[in-house]
Order: sequence, then structure tokens, then C-alpha cells
Amino acid sequence: MPGVVAVKKYEIEAGTGKHRVFLFALVTEKGILASLVGGEEPHLGGVVISVPRPSLADPEAASCTSSVLPLLGHKDDEAARPVAEMLARESGMPVSVAAGIHVNNATAGEIKELMENCLACGRKLLDRIKSSGRKEKNDAVYK
Repeated sequence: MPGVVAVKKYEIEAGTGKHRVFLFALVTEKGILASLVGGEEPHLGGVVISVPRPSLADPEAASCTSSVLPLLGHKDDEAARPVAEMLARESGMPVSVAAGIHVNNATAGEIKELMENCLACGRKLLDRIKSSGRKEKNDAVYK
């Protein structure tokens, strides 16, 4: 239908308590815009944009190029990047992920749990996109 813009909104979460992470995403025909927040102090700590492309080592495999913009003193891009890259490779669309996750005095184990929850949110989003009937790869990206 001319003039109608298709945008789907998703709200996903993984984990419990201070380790709970939320992924809010808008999925259009041309890309995915996502926010990844959680912990005790959700905020904006970094942004990652990932653009899919064929792998340099194997042109038949999907890869991506990412641009990372962390806020000074923040490491939230370390949570955003693997999620953005997974979404870009699997969806075949450009992806932006803005992230802000903070747990006071987090241990290495807590950071690992938060990272696992971030990736779980990304996988859940991909599953929901696929179940909504959207094609898995956007061939136009590779031309």
C-alpha cells in the first residue's frame, strides 16, 4: 500500500533482579533500531552501528562492519557490539544498538551474566522477527 510505513515494535527481556536486561526494538524494512538497557541504573553509555556484508574470508558467509561510539568512561559498547553484530549478520539489515547497563560493583560473574542476558535478548528478537514472517536475509544488502 503506497505511503504506508511498516514498523514493528518489540519489547524483550532476559534475566531477573539486578541482572535483568531489556531490549526495545523497532524493525523496519530497511533496518533495526534497538535500545539495550538494564541493571540497577539503566542509561545511555554507548552506541554501535553494524552494517552487514559478505565475509572477507568467505564471501558466502555473512559478516558485518561496526562503528562504535562509547560515552567517556563507559563500557556499554561491549554489550551493544555483539548484539548489534549478531542482529546485522542474521537479519541482513543495518542495525543500531544504544546501550546502558550498570550494576554497582559488579563482579566478573555478574558481568558475564549480564552479557549472556544481552545476547539472549538478541536471540529472542531474531526468533520473533523470523516468526513474524520477515525473510531471514535481505539480499539487497549484498548487491
